[in-house]
Amino acid sequence: MDKIWAPWRKEYILLKKSKGCIFCLKRQSGLYDRKKYILKRDRYAFSMLNRYPYNNAHEMVSPYRHVGSLELLNKKELLGLLNLVNYTKMRIDKLLRPHGYNIGMNLGKIAGAGFSGHVHIHIVPRWAGDTNFMPVISDTKIVSCSLEEMYNLLKG
Repeated sequence: MDKIWAPWRKEYILLKKSKGCIFCLKRQSGLYDRKKYILKRDRYAFSMLNRYPYNNAHEMVSPYRHVGSLELLNKKELLGLLNLVNYTKMRIDKLLRPHGYNIGMNLGKIAGAGFSGHVHIHIVPRWAGDTNFMPVISDTKIVSCSLEEMYNLLKG
């Protein structure tokens, strides 16, 4: 039997639910953006790598303001959020040249939102052949690059 070593996943397995919203905890600007995997900050939104990605370069874009749904954002916040999604996609296009994307939101806990109180958009690059038997047979996804490697590439 072949073994796939992914020691960084231990953190996720042993994860204790953090108190508070991860987006609110990370929104404060500071010296720790690298440690928080925050890639870009704009006036109304910021982007960060997902610590538990579905694929390489899986990013999340979030408004600074804590709201649970898009209609609660004002026009400037909504436009800022979507502009950052667009910027993020174009940056990934340039650096990694994926064949496609899954871009979307889970609104509400029943829809799968891990943090349903703070709207955010997932940007998941996809490549031909990036899915295989692993998710079907063993409920396991292989992500080939570390978060640090992805952060360094995307942060430039």
